[in-house]
Amino acid sequence: MIENVWIQLQHPNTQWVLAGTLLLGIASGVLGSFVLLRKQSLIGDAMAHSALPGVCIAFLLTGQKSLLFFLVGAAVFGLLGTWCIQQITGHSKIKEDSAIGIVLSVFFGVGIMLLTYIQQLGSGNQSGLDSFLFGQAASLVRQDIVIIAVISAVLLLVCAVFFKEFKIITFDMAFAKGLGMPVQFLNGLLVLLIVCAVVIGLQTVGVIMMAAMLITPAVAARYWTENLRAMAVIAGLIGGISGASGTLLSTTMNGMATGPLIILTATCVFLLSLLFAPRRGLAAKAVRLLKLRRKTGYEQVLLTIYELNEKTKEADITEGIVRKKRPIGSALCKRSLRMLEKEGYILRSEHDTWKVTRSGLEKGYRLALAYRMYEIYLMHEMELSSVDAGGIDDFKPDRLSDEMKERLVSLLKLHGRMPALRPHHREIEKGQMINEL
Repeated sequence: MIENVWIQLQHPNTQWVLAGTLLLGIASGVLGSFVLLRKQSLIGDAMAHSALPGVCIAFLLTGQKSLLFFLVGAAVFGLLGTWCIQQITGHSKIKEDSAIGIVLSVFFGVGIMLLTYIQQLGSGNQSGLDSFLFGQAASLVRQDIVIIAVISAVLLLVCAVFFKEFKIITFDMAFAKGLGMPVQFLNGLLVLLIVCAVVIGLQTVGVIMMAAMLITPAVAARYWTENLRAMAVIAGLIGGISGASGTLLSTTMNGMATGPLIILTATCVFLLSLLFAPRRGLAAKAVRLLKLRRKTGYEQVLLTIYELNEKTKEADITEGIVRKKRPIGSALCKRSLRMLEKEGYILRSEHDTWKVTRSGLEKGYRLALAYRMYEIYLMHEMELSSVDAGGIDDFKPDRLSDEMKERLVSLLKLHGRMPALRPHHREIEKGQMINEL
């Protein structure tokens, strides 16, 4: 297979197609990042469908198949479709998704009607306009690639120059207006860039799949970072890799179109990101959930042991007693007991029972204190609003001020919730407990 790919790469046509899809993927990925974060994912689909009648009208006016004229016609009608969506949402109660559906359907219907009419003309069968529906990257020639390369370079350059401005209007439009930025101009410029990216991809991946080319790399990149600049770079790389990979695959698979393979490659990258991204991936989330479950089970078992010793000193602990007091799974309970025994917090006695050690009592005391102080804080949150407690994992009694500790201890005593045991089963006095925190 590798030898076959290498042979195909020797052909000039394959080289031109590879260059075109690579540049298209990079430009689409970068601009798709802004489209995704602005929650306008369907805009790309509407622009692509709106561009079809523009391509047909360009052919009817010129009578020849010229990518440059097609791009001009597609760009004009893509902008017209976007303008129609804005007018519908701005002057009616119709929401944006409904307006996109209306414009997309009407423009695409007009495009199909014109396409059918062209096919019935004497020279219509040779026009090749049907390639704009599903894409036909193999039909790209050197002149087409030059046009795509120039437009892609201009798109990336404009994105780099106006990156800060695009970032601000993407995340906080009101702030951008407050800074005195020309928001309307910047919005229009960004829309124009998106239209141009959509238009240069029509012949490669087609009207139907261009929206996926614009959005899929950006969605995949979003799983790897929370920084917009890094996201744009990663999306561009994913788009470029998808374009190149889809092209190379199509050279080794007879009869397979390049456009669908590009989209499938990008989708595979998205699925890998969905599963294995370090922070947002499903695998990473599953690992974090498992760790949290084990940590919670461990703490709940230790709290149960401590509370049982509060009631009955030197109590014998069994798995059944622990699970009766707190709903913990058998496997998790056994694992937690083994961990506590391994760390020296409990000792195994006869008949599968355990006794708490002094270090276990100390550990249980501090854990119970943290949980109970946090519970008291939640009960009296309005009175203690000066403290930002966060979650229980962030609530550390030793980080509180002495004044706050005294207030919480007073509330603990008032509610009868202050931990009573320390090593040697000593009763805890208020002042002593505060000093030891």
